Amino acid sequence: MSEPARYWEDFAIGDRYPTSTRKITDADLDSFCQLVGYDVPLFVNDDLAADSTYGGRICPSHLIMSVATAMTGQLFSKSLIGLLGLENGKFLAPVHPGDSLSTEVEVIEKRTTSKPERGIVTFRDHVRNQHGVEVFQIDKITLIACRVAG
Repeated sequence: MSEPARYWEDFAIGDRYPTSTRKITDADLDSFCQLVGYDVPLFVNDDLAADSTYGGRICPSHLIMSVATAMTGQLFSKSLIGLLGLENGKFLAPVHPGDSLSTEVEVIEKRTTSKPERGIVTFRDHVRNQHGVEVFQIDKITLIACRVAG
């Protein structure tokens, strides 16, 4: 079932929207590292990562950011005009292969623009693991379409 179309007028400061959950697999980590060319032992070498502070491989920050962004796409898929900026990104706890992530999207700011057909909404993504621990947070400044009167 698809999400309802949400436009600038539909978002209010303080609103929160949960997403689905996504398990990060070893294959996800391996594929991402291969795709972007990461060869950091902490990400790709089980034996060396086992002796690290983390006790095993962890996921690179950009993998977590990418997964979180994908999980939030349905929220504004019909109204998003563009991403204007990212601010205040914080990686709060490591993510290991096998962890399941979900994102809660909070509306933290909203304003009009000089063009009546669009507005700006700042969303804060709260990414949590299966234990409810917040592992990542970021503010996304977006340009969102307004409803156009018939």
